[in-house]
Amino acid sequence: MISVAVITKNEERNIERCLRSVQWADEIILVDDFSSDATVRLAEGLRAVVIQKKWMGYAKQKEFAVQQTKNDWVLSLDADEEVTAELQKEIVDTLSLPCEFNGFNIPRKSYFLGKWIKHSGWYPGYQLRLFKKSKTRMNYRPVHEGFLTEGNVGTLQGGMNHYTYQSLSQYIEKMNDYTSLDVTNKLSDGRTIHWYNFIFNPLSLFLRMFFSLRGYRDGFHGFLLAYYSSVSELVLLAKCWEYQTAVKQHSAIPPVSSNEIDHLKQLSS
Repeated sequence: MISVAVITKNEERNIERCLRSVQWADEIILVDDFSSDATVRLAEGLRAVVIQKKWMGYAKQKEFAVQQTKNDWVLSLDADEEVTAELQKEIVDTLSLPCEFNGFNIPRKSYFLGKWIKHSGWYPGYQLRLFKKSKTRMNYRPVHEGFLTEGNVGTLQGGMNHYTYQSLSQYIEKMNDYTSLDVTNKLSDGRTIHWYNFIFNPLSLFLRMFFSLRGYRDGFHGFLLAYYSSVSELVLLAKCWEYQTAVKQHSAIPPVSSNEIDHLKQLSS
């Protein structure tokens, strides 16, 4: 018996594809942050149990969704992900037999501007998404949150499709939120941002993704991904510097994104 857990907010563009790929599951729990589009209607039409819950931050929202499931085995998905037929069969076959593992890493094909990115460090991009609820907890990172499972963790061969950024404007919008959320991670070890970091860190990231990780083999998509990833690193460093400067001068903390405000609320709760 397996449950699927998904969180949403205005995901009408993705949710049908996601839920159609898991109609074989015994239960689908969808926790929605009061979407204003057709997300809920579409989800209910695909037999999802919809629970409305005000946004608590990525980690707590996903944790809440998992807690609502009735089965111990849970598959956690994002709305822009899709389970392939190969992965479905492997999950069903694996869980129908006695299992020595408490969780499984799943390879993920991520698409950038409509193209599957095979290099740049994006594939296979293993994600711990199938796990025993009783043996798993969240890691509570403000961004790129994930699950931590006790005991043995296996690896499946069948994969998920991840339909990430469909446009550069979407990437830039997400970049602003994610870099704001990531400031606390970047500064958590007490490091100080120096002027030379603004030169070498983004350049190093670009060279690593495009050359060392062979992003050039993904063509112009690979170049754009490496370029915008380095821009994202530059934006993150600038926000860290801005934050550190404000703290040293005892001035007001710089404005943050709505997602970071949610994260700060999460930490204080």
